[in-house]
Amino acid sequence: MYFIYSLLTLVAFIVISPYFVYQAIRYQKYVGGLRQRLGFLPITLNVDGDESIWIHAVSVGETLTTRALVADLKSRYPRLRLYLSTTTMTGQDVARKIPQLDGVFYFPFDWSFIVRRTLRIVRPRLFVMVETEIWPNILRLCQDRKVKTMVINGRISARSYPRYRLVRPFFRRVLRDIDRFCMQSEESARRLIDLGADPSRVTVTGSLKFDSLQLPLPVAHGKPRERVLRYFQLNPSRVVLVAGSTMKGEEGAVLRAFARVKSISPGALLIVAPRHTPRFDEVEAMAREEGFSVARRSNLRIDDEPRADVVVLDTIGELAQVYQLATAVFVGGSLADFGGHNILEPAVFGKPIVVGPHMHNFKEIAEIFLSNDAVIQVQNEREFEETVRNLMTDPVRRARLGAAARALIDANRGAKDKTLAVIDELLPHRGTVVRPFRLAH
Repeated sequence: MYFIYSLLTLVAFIVISPYFVYQAIRYQKYVGGLRQRLGFLPITLNVDGDESIWIHAVSVGETLTTRALVADLKSRYPRLRLYLSTTTMTGQDVARKIPQLDGVFYFPFDWSFIVRRTLRIVRPRLFVMVETEIWPNILRLCQDRKVKTMVINGRISARSYPRYRLVRPFFRRVLRDIDRFCMQSEESARRLIDLGADPSRVTVTGSLKFDSLQLPLPVAHGKPRERVLRYFQLNPSRVVLVAGSTMKGEEGAVLRAFARVKSISPGALLIVAPRHTPRFDEVEAMAREEGFSVARRSNLRIDDEPRADVVVLDTIGELAQVYQLATAVFVGGSLADFGGHNILEPAVFGKPIVVGPHMHNFKEIAEIFLSNDAVIQVQNEREFEETVRNLMTDPVRRARLGAAARALIDANRGAKDKTLAVIDELLPHRGTVVRPFRLAH
């Protein structure tokens, strides 16, 4: 079965390789990390051949989640190096800003001869996958080398669950190579067990995203500690709509909603953060076509107030802090059918949040927020535009939504300690840890 899997992934790679070539030529994507993806890591990454803990996170969101653990892992296992791999360039950019890491590299293609090269340099004692990053060949080779393996912040979404069931016999075999699973919810845990995971290896820890959130820092010497905020020295009375992680097909509705906000608050500001970097030019052009003055975040002057109507956030890793400027927030990927994005980042600042009907990638979290009246979910563009306009004129509703959102953040922290407890079972250390709870059967 592993031969068939490797063959199929090779065929898939050949089929989609023209896309990668186009992206490499047009946007310079994938080129810089190609050698690392082929398993040729720089020898300087681990010149002394030290053993390590290797964490793999796909992109920005998963990388940010790891911040909940890295400092504790570094202090608990001082003799092990701590590495993090990503799949995307944007994930690399964020990972390189995490000071506790000893090295960052691109995840190798999951073919055995490539993975062996990576393992020889990284020398992991523990391989950690964030969310649903499950790669059969690397897991099999880790087991052959007696490397412990685990999934943290794991989830099996409603959309991916039927696809996994189609290949359940093979998937069950792959799951046997994973020593422990730390799942976000009881529902994800049950789905995983149905797919073949050993129930004794499954622990419900909750979502690490609650623990990885960075709280607002106090002002120092009259200036915000987060550098990005110094580019937005806004008048406190200025109305600000932040549209985060927007996807193709959503910016039109955002701009129309903002036009309605401008009709009642002429000085309003829209900060829009497209999810994918190649779309910055497109979104800027759309805003200009709608008659708005537009600026790029990268062109703003520090310690000054943006004079534009719309600012395109064309930088990486700043959105989470920009949310605290908002009067109201729209979290994208939810009005168009992309499954939604992280609503916890604006919630930590107590901001009123609006999402569309498509939140299946964050179903459990969205349900918690909806049941506690901590988010507004709209069903279509017309309802979205009306909701945003009304929210901007209703400070009482904004305050109630924001307070409920922040209360949920505070109430749901704790996944970090439970995850660290599971790690300690795999790699015992001398410290005292909190024991996690297991899924009842």
